[in-house]
Amino acid sequence: MSVHRFARRPTTRSGAALERASQMVTRWTGSSWAFAIAFLVVVTWLATGPVFHYSDTWQLVINTGTTIVTFLMVFLIQRAQNKDALAIQLKLNEIVAAIDGASNRLIAVEELSEPELAALHLHYCRLAEMAKKDTDLLKSHSIEEAEHRHARKTRPHPTTVQGGEHKA
Repeated sequence: MSVHRFARRPTTRSGAALERASQMVTRWTGSSWAFAIAFLVVVTWLATGPVFHYSDTWQLVINTGTTIVTFLMVFLIQRAQNKDALAIQLKLNEIVAAIDGASNRLIAVEELSEPELAALHLHYCRLAEMAKKDTDLLKSHSIEEAEHRHARKTRPHPTTVQGGEHKA
């Protein structure tokens, strides 16, 4: 899934209209008013149960209504999540690109396959393990820096101290 594929604006009038409509409906369905209306629909349906003798048709009305709403909401929720995920990825990419010493390999990391992400995750797990051994919790390292420092810390020191002088 390419990040650039989602970054384009709709090029047709119908595409732009669908974009505006889905944004409007997404905002509205996430509001307190939408919840209140949905709650009132359910209460009204429950209240009419005795009137319709809890018939199959009475049950079918709520089942059909909720199925249709659920079907449409799945697409609205997915659209909103795609847009939010892209915005977060772009913000994180900007941060990674702007910070000196940050690995540019992480820009567009969402484009990697699951095995590649798992391998990268293992590197960061190793980095976290090394950081746990570090005495200063405020230090931050790239993987390479951390491996180099860790190797330096754990290899035998070639010098010994005698009489205040370092000797090789």
